[in-house]
Amino acid sequence: MNATANHPIRLGGVHHAAYRCKDAKETVEWYTRVLGMEYTSAFSEDHVPSTGEYDPYMHVFLDAGNGNILAFFELPNQKDMGRDKNTPKWVQHLAFKVGSEEELLAAKEHVESEGIEVLGPTHHGIFKSIYFFDPNGHRVELATDIGTDEQYAELKRVAMPMLDEWSETKKAPQHAAWLHEIARSEHNKGQEPAD
Repeated sequence: MNATANHPIRLGGVHHAAYRCKDAKETVEWYTRVLGMEYTSAFSEDHVPSTGEYDPYMHVFLDAGNGNILAFFELPNQKDMGRDKNTPKWVQHLAFKVGSEEELLAAKEHVESEGIEVLGPTHHGIFKSIYFFDPNGHRVELATDIGTDEQYAELKRVAMPMLDEWSETKKAPQHAAWLHEIARSEHNKGQEPAD
C-alpha cells in the first residue's frame, strides 16, 4: 500500500523550478538554441511580490516539455552570482530526459557543435547521461532511461533499507550494487583493445 495515499497534499507535478542567471536574454537564447526549449513568458517587477522588498528582477520561463517549466531570475542589484563553494560542481544540476540512446548521442553531437564541452555518455546502470554547463555555470544533464521494469521495481524495493543504512553508517549501502556492476561492465567493453 502507498504510505502517502492519505496525505492531505496532492501534488500535480512541478509547476516550475527556478534558478538564478547572469543575463536573462543570453540564458533564454542559450536554452532555446542548445536545448530547443520554448521561451513562454516573463515577469518583471521592482518589488518582490512575496516580501515587498525593492529588488528589480526579470523572471523568465522556458518550456522543457511535458508541462515542465524551467525558470530563471536575473537580479541586477544583487552581488555577482556565485555558487556554493562547499558543494562539488557535479552535485547540483538540472537533468532533462531524452527518448533514447540515439537521441542522447545526437544531442551530444549538437551540443558539441555549439562549442560546448560535453562529458559522457556515462552509464548509470538504468540510464545513460551526458553533462555540460550552461552560461551561468549550472551543470546540465541529458539522460535516457535504459532499465527494465524489474530493475526499477528492485530499486524501489531497496530504497528505504538503503536510506536507513546510509542514515546510520554514512557509508554506501550495497543493496543496489548490481547497478554499478552493469555500468562498469559496459564501461569496460569500451576500454577493451581492438583486435
